[in-house]
Amino acid sequence: MGLTAFPATAQAQTPVLCSESSLVDAIATANAAGGDTLLLPFCTYRLTSAHGRGPAGPVGLPPITSPITLLGMGSTITRDPSAPAFRVMEVEGAANVPATKGQLSMVGVTVSGGSAVSPYPGGGISNFYVNAPVLAALAPVSGPLSGGNTVTLTGTHLVEATAVRFANTAATSFTVVSDTRITAVAPAGPAGPVEVTVSTAGGTRNAVSYAYVPAPALTALSPGQGPASGGNSVTPTGTGLGPSTRVFFGTTPATFTVVSDTHVVAEAPPGAVGPVDVTVVTPGGTSAPAGYTRVGPTAV
Repeated sequence: MGLTAFPATAQAQTPVLCSESSLVDAIATANAAGGDTLLLPFCTYRLTSAHGRGPAGPVGLPPITSPITLLGMGSTITRDPSAPAFRVMEVEGAANVPATKGQLSMVGVTVSGGSAVSPYPGGGISNFYVNAPVLAALAPVSGPLSGGNTVTLTGTHLVEATAVRFANTAATSFTVVSDTRITAVAPAGPAGPVEVTVSTAGGTRNAVSYAYVPAPALTALSPGQGPASGGNSVTPTGTGLGPSTRVFFGTTPATFTVVSDTHVVAEAPPGAVGPVDVTVVTPGGTSAPAGYTRVGPTAV
């Protein structure tokens, strides 16, 4: 089905030869000049490939970023049926793409054959509005100073993301999973909270908080030894222990309770007689090991 528009005409007219390349060049020139009225003869402009790209995907003609009038005499602009999928035309104005001033008026012109790529509907003319992204949450909410961990951002209007930033630092990389989900690799950062933002052509709206956490450090274990059968309480002390997520005796996880940022109480698991490394894990990383010794029962 074709689309024919009949708004008011303009005065100045630049004739356009009846060919795809001529129309593409004329629109590009009009954009650069700040606008124009293009006179199209009674003919069909058949587009065999996309000559531009906008927020809604590939576009047959260069996206219109200035005031342009197409003055036709029964003219047709159509996508060739054998061409790959693309929208025929797109208008980019300040409302949908900042810093542009696209406006389109048409007289006696039919637009047909457009086929927008998924997930965008239609295929004729789009005055595509890009919403500012809205962030709801991120997980995990903290990570190491060195970065490199993957953070999942959730919200709405994320599909057109052009940037993800941790404070003023761009994410090492990011992947748009859907309109409601992005995964990003955190860059390195200083200890403490930062604001994470997502930007699209529609702008940047709100931020969610993420914290850079120093790696934990162990300074002592009390007691430094215990029975091989386990079950006794061991107190690791040090710094950065408040966000502890795991305590290991060797490779065996222990039940533990965080008392403060410098104080954790763990129940030693059973194990073989002899020395074993105790480590504490937080979102900031894994501590250097502290030595603990399992001893066997006293011989009688």
